[in-house]
Amino acid sequence: MCHFLEQALISVSKASSNLDIEVFVVDNNSADGSVEMVKAKFPSVKLIVNELNVGFSKANNQAIAQATGEYILLLNPDTVIEVDTLDKCVAFMDAHPEGGGLGVKMIDGKGDFLAESKRGFPTPWVAFYKIFGLAKLFPKSKKFGHYHLGYLDKNKTHEVEVLSGAFMVLRKSVLDTIGVLDEDYFMYGEDIDLSYRIIKNGYKNYYFSDTRIIHYKGESTKKTSVNYVFIFYKAMIIFAQKHFTTNNTGAFKLLIHLAIYFRALIALSNRILDKVLPIAFDAGLILSSLIGLFYFKNETQLLNDSSIEIVYKQIIPLFTCTWLLSLLFNGAYKSNVTAGRLIRSFFFGTLIIASLSYFIDEYRYSKNFLIEGSLLSMLMVFVFRGLIHWIKNGRFELGENKNKKIVIVGSYAECDRIDSLLHESNYKLNILGFITTGNNADVKGKYLGFTKQLHNIVRLYKVDEIIFCSKDLPANSIIEWMTQIDNTLVDFKIVPEESNIIIGSNSKNRRGDFYTLNINLNIIEEKNIKDKRILDVIVSLIFLISYPVIVWLIDKPKNFFYNIRQVLIGRKSWVGFTNAGQINLPKIKTGIINPTYYLERSAKIHASNIQELNLAYARDYSLYMDITLIAKSFKYLGGF
Repeated sequence: MCHFLEQALISVSKASSNLDIEVFVVDNNSADGSVEMVKAKFPSVKLIVNELNVGFSKANNQAIAQATGEYILLLNPDTVIEVDTLDKCVAFMDAHPEGGGLGVKMIDGKGDFLAESKRGFPTPWVAFYKIFGLAKLFPKSKKFGHYHLGYLDKNKTHEVEVLSGAFMVLRKSVLDTIGVLDEDYFMYGEDIDLSYRIIKNGYKNYYFSDTRIIHYKGESTKKTSVNYVFIFYKAMIIFAQKHFTTNNTGAFKLLIHLAIYFRALIALSNRILDKVLPIAFDAGLILSSLIGLFYFKNETQLLNDSSIEIVYKQIIPLFTCTWLLSLLFNGAYKSNVTAGRLIRSFFFGTLIIASLSYFIDEYRYSKNFLIEGSLLSMLMVFVFRGLIHWIKNGRFELGENKNKKIVIVGSYAECDRIDSLLHESNYKLNILGFITTGNNADVKGKYLGFTKQLHNIVRLYKVDEIIFCSKDLPANSIIEWMTQIDNTLVDFKIVPEESNIIIGSNSKNRRGDFYTLNINLNIIEEKNIKDKRILDVIVSLIFLISYPVIVWLIDKPKNFFYNIRQVLIGRKSWVGFTNAGQINLPKIKTGIINPTYYLERSAKIHASNIQELNLAYARDYSLYMDITLIAKSFKYLGGF
């Protein structure tokens, strides 16, 4: 979250040049270096650091209690606001003294409008229509689509019922009258509750369409989470108990409990289907390939009935299961699957089948059938996967395109800086060139055109991803391009000013992703990943064999054997990152020990030192580092 927070604060700084504002950041016991980043880069920000996660409501109330302004803006850290957003919002609220709260048009990281920008109160019937899909089926209906007010034009300003806590402008005098956020809500629902109290006390809430913000983690990113389902609907029950009549509360609680189990079931089903469907689809392709091959080769004429039954009921299912397992263990169901990975999967699967059939007479069947079946099955899987990707994305590919065609938009100097950093980093990207802001001196090197030609360049070169340099481009322009360019084929990322992080979100169902620049991370190289795992296994086996002797040298001997087992089965590694302060680093297995063990264990380690040690370990990784750390920290291998 640290990198998103940095970008949000930069956008707020740019938007506040005409206003007298105070900025608060409330940190709910984060472990990603956010506190250190704010202190170093934004010294004027008033930082409130909590030792525990006190929840959304209480954290905001802490800042509201210290705020002195006429208006309060609640803003999520994963947002980017336009340069004139604050000016426009203040002007609108000044012109509408009856307004108690204000929300704006929000888009996600792909440029799509977020429906939660404007909402209605979740009365029992409104909740019922949303929970059971009628709101989605009839979004423009005043009756069924009231939750997201789909019948209201998103491009016009309207009076609405509920504002989003991601961006909520509040009149301070109204808060003094009705009270601040209700701390009974730990997360979710507090914006609905506050919006309700604003209207109940005679004020109005407005959806303001004349400015926009990017909100990377919209509601669409949370709906697949079972935890979200329980927390959100629990918040709805709190809301019903506070604001509905007794009769309505009972009906609403019953409805909500039904919704919890219904939504949880859907969420779990979707997760299972996401994992199972590709495997089931491949199983169908392989089975049909083998059965078709067996039938069209007229093999049935050469075998008796019992042999035919063995082929259909044992041999073909065995072949299918073996190839499926080989596909699974060779990573053929990962998003970045390649043709080479599919070929390797079927090759190893075929070798396993051939080896088994050598020892078991019942499964010793035609070698030609095995080879031909393997080739046909592989071809079917390859073709159908490519066709599915073509239907979804307009390109015949097996998985996500690793060699994306990318353009960088900004001044030539900033584009060149980002290009150089990307080439120095561990990313295999195809940078087509730069789209500059209109200076004729920039017509050189990797110049492709000016920003006014962006739409045509994207179509001409079939660009996969656009990286915007916010140092040279106002957020207004970036957001405008994001909403205008066809985002079904194009992804968007932003480089915050003077930052080495490129931020974006390439999917509605993904919370956000980024490139970390100027860092060559040896630890993510494929060879080092394999070598690290081999070292873990070898060290674990040595410890296991010598356990009766060395266990007496370990500080926590009871945990030592457990740690050996965890490393052997691949759940942990002997060395990993330090949890505290981990920022912008690749995901690796949790370590029994970590780079901070280079320092004295009794010393108090500053978060910035932790980050530096983690980064140094990732960048300069070698087997020697792991061996040295294990030897140096031997007595702590039972856990510290």
